Formats: sequence, structure tokens, C-alpha cells
Amino acid sequence: MNLTPDLERARVEIEGYARDYGLDFFPTIFELVDHDQLNEVASYGGFPVRYPHWRFGMEYDRLQKGYTYGLSKIYELVINNNPCYAYLMKSNSLVDQKLVIAHVYGHCDFFKNNAFFAHTDRKMMDRMANHGTIIRRAMERHGVVEVEDFLDACLSLDNLIDPHAPALRRPHGRMDEESGPGEVGKLPSKGYMDGFINPSEHLHKQREKQEESHQRLQRFPARPQRDVLKFLLDHAPLRRWQQEILTLVREESYYFVPQGQTKIMNEGWASYWHSTMMTRKILKDSEVIDFADHHAGTLATSPGRLNPYKLGIELFRDIERRWNMGRFGKEWEECENLDEKMRWNRDLGLGREKIFEVRRVHNDITFVDSFMNQEFCDAQKFYVYRTNPRTGQPEVASRDHRLVKEQILFGLSNLGNPLIEVQDGNHNNRGELLLTHRFEGLELDLKFTEATLQALERLWGRPVHVETKLDDKGVLLTCTKGEISSEEVTPSGETNRSDP
Repeated sequence: MNLTPDLERARVEIEGYARDYGLDFFPTIFELVDHDQLNEVASYGGFPVRYPHWRFGMEYDRLQKGYTYGLSKIYELVINNNPCYAYLMKSNSLVDQKLVIAHVYGHCDFFKNNAFFAHTDRKMMDRMANHGTIIRRAMERHGVVEVEDFLDACLSLDNLIDPHAPALRRPHGRMDEESGPGEVGKLPSKGYMDGFINPSEHLHKQREKQEESHQRLQRFPARPQRDVLKFLLDHAPLRRWQQEILTLVREESYYFVPQGQTKIMNEGWASYWHSTMMTRKILKDSEVIDFADHHAGTLATSPGRLNPYKLGIELFRDIERRWNMGRFGKEWEECENLDEKMRWNRDLGLGREKIFEVRRVHNDITFVDSFMNQEFCDAQKFYVYRTNPRTGQPEVASRDHRLVKEQILFGLSNLGNPLIEVQDGNHNNRGELLLTHRFEGLELDLKFTEATLQALERLWGRPVHVETKLDDKGVLLTCTKGEISSEEVTPSGETNRSDP
């Protein structure tokens, strides 16, 4: 660490407060950098040892312009690693530095203890450095242009993964495809009782199920596969260096998945603790106004937009309040007396214990779904709005918390990405790749869809198709030699199948 003496004293003090409150985190290394360096690190996703690529340069240029023109400013950057790495900007005031340090320890506690980060690589800084070496070596051997073009294609597909795959353990067993589905299992019985214990109708249904399962195993893949990158790694005609690059892109995608799954919780948890420690332990009288100003700016919410810091911290505070007062459980839910509910306070003092439990086991979807109730939505002024077709002005359409949650959860599902699955790796018996879009009310963006199909065709080596819906009609989009065509189709009926 290269902190100044004042900052180091503040760090030691704040770390002590964080541990006293029960936060548990990996060793945390703070680096003091100027705004150019911080923007550079941020453009690499927090990993300055990452491989070279033009998109990191574009991100750096965007961050630099935002800082130069006063449109944006990075206050903190912290990396899920063991040890954790955090970056502080030299130009920040001392009160800002204290706020950021307290915020960082909240993040570090969340990284270490939340269940959805349990599968992440805790040595990702080293892994990123290895990935950089692999890319540079490939560029030396095969040329910068060829490698960068292939890397472009891989990065344009980096969200075609299964976010739930790290937590799933699927069986790998297969029945003997040569021998067919085999005989239907029967319960042991005496001959004269066999018709009652093993009725023919039941045996017929079981035989049909086995036949259907056997037919499914003849497909390629046997079931629709959400991890498109894994399917490409297993079956696309890639050279060894291409497999290495696609593998590292897929690994990095899975590393960043938990951060997308817990954005609201993670920022809410860190904000809760920086607020708690600053107001109760750290602040001097002369620093209160500056802290209040910057903290309020962090939690400010623009109309029509969701601020994860604001929603997260308010939900954690509400959970703590409710569990302290006993406003949960069967008795609370069944109470219909509004006056009694208004005065309800069992003084249980379980709030702090509960929020630590929530921090450990939930992600954003379960967090919002479990704890955003009508009382919370009313207090925080959450509602569903629609644009009045007559006036063109937004109007409140509903204050029902269930509809509010429905909209929020829809945006959080699958990290906000369309759900795409590999349906057939030998479409039309010509080795073509067929994907399906599980339509849930929103159409695919055609500009991005065309670019994705072109990248897929480059990796697959043969035409690629995706079945979706446009204007309520089934459509098959096809990419052949980089050209996109479409035709109206009847939905295959297979779109809604998914892995068990």
C-alpha cells in the first residue's frame, strides 16, 4: 500500500470498526492513484494486468471525457480477490477517503460471505495476468489482426452463458443408445396379482416416457443448452489457440456473473455500513456536512430509473427495523387490525442478525422478491407508471407492490439479457447451428442480433439460425456468409424446453 500517513491511520481505525461490527473480509490492499490511473484501471474492469484490447481503450476514453467535463467521477473501485484490491483517488478529500474505505470494507465482506460468490476464483488477479500472457503469445505467433478479430467475436458473445451453471450439478449418465430404451421396470408380484400391481395402462405410459427420453438423447444436444460458449468449445471447429481464447473469455464471464446477480445487495450492503460507521464512529463535527452532501448524492434517484445504492440500503434498513420490531412471521401476516399493526413492536432486537443472514444467502432477485412489501413501496414511493396516450405524460398506473416487484424482477432476470439456447447443432442435417430465443414479451434488438449471429457463424464455421418472435410472428433469422436473412416460421414447440 502507498497510503499517506493520515490515510493509513484512517484505514486502520476504520478496519477496526468494521471488524467490531462483525464484518469479515479478506486482507484488503489499498492503492492511491490519480484520476488518469483510476480511469485506466476501471477501463480494464479493475484488472490492470488484463490482456490488451481496443474496447478497453474506448472505455478509458469515455471515462476520461466524463471526468474532464464533470459528468462522472469514480470514487471507489474494489476487486473480488484474495487479497482484495481497492483503489483510492488522490484528489478526493479526507472525508471522501474515509467514506470510500468504509464502503470498501462492506464490499469485501460481501464478496467473502455471499453464497453467490462462493464459486468465484479468489486469485483472479493472477488468472487475469495469465490470460494476458496467453493473448500476447497468440498475437506473436498468429498475428495481432487475426487474434484481435477472433477475440472481438468471442467478446461479442460473452453473455451467452448460463448464470446458474456454477451452482448446478446435472447427472451425466446416459442409457445405452445402441440397445434402445430397454424394458419397463415392473414391481415384483405374484402372477395372479400382476395385472393389479402392474396395470397395462401404467406400463404403456412408462414405455412411452422411456421412448421419448431415448429419442431426446439422439438429439444434438440432448436438451437445449443455455451455455452457448460451452457448446462452442465442445463442438465448434476451433484451433487450439482459439479454444484457449474462448475458454478464458468464458471464465471471465462467469467470474463477473455474481456481481451482476447481486448489484443491488452489494451496493446496498456497502452503503449501509459506510453510513453506519461514518455517522456513529468516524465523522468529526467539521465533516458532517460534506459527508451528508456526498452520501445524498450517491443515493439520489432520477425519475424512472432504479438506483441500486438507494434500493439496497433502504431494503436492508427496512429488514433490520422489521426484525427488531417483530414485524414478520405468521402472527404479523395474519393480523388484520391496522391500528395494532401501526403500534406493533415486539422489541425482539433480531434486525442485525437478520441482515447478516440475508447478506449471506440471497441474490438481487430473491432479495427484492422476499422483502419488498407494500409498506416498503409506499414509504419509498415506488409505483408503476404508464404514459398517457392522450397527453403523452407519465402517470401512476398502480401502487400495488406486486406489480412494482414484477417490473424490477423482469429487468433482473438472466442479468437483463435475452434467454438464448442451443436447440440443434445439426440443423437440417447439414451441421448448421439452431438457437432459440425464449420469448418473454420483449423482442430481440435486431442490430445486436445480427452482430451476434455473424460472430457465431465465424466460430461455428457454418450457417447459424435463431428462432424468435417479431410482431407476434415466429421468425427464423439466418446468417450465411455474414449476410442476414429471415423467414416466417411456425414456432417449433421446443422453445420452452429447458434443462431440468
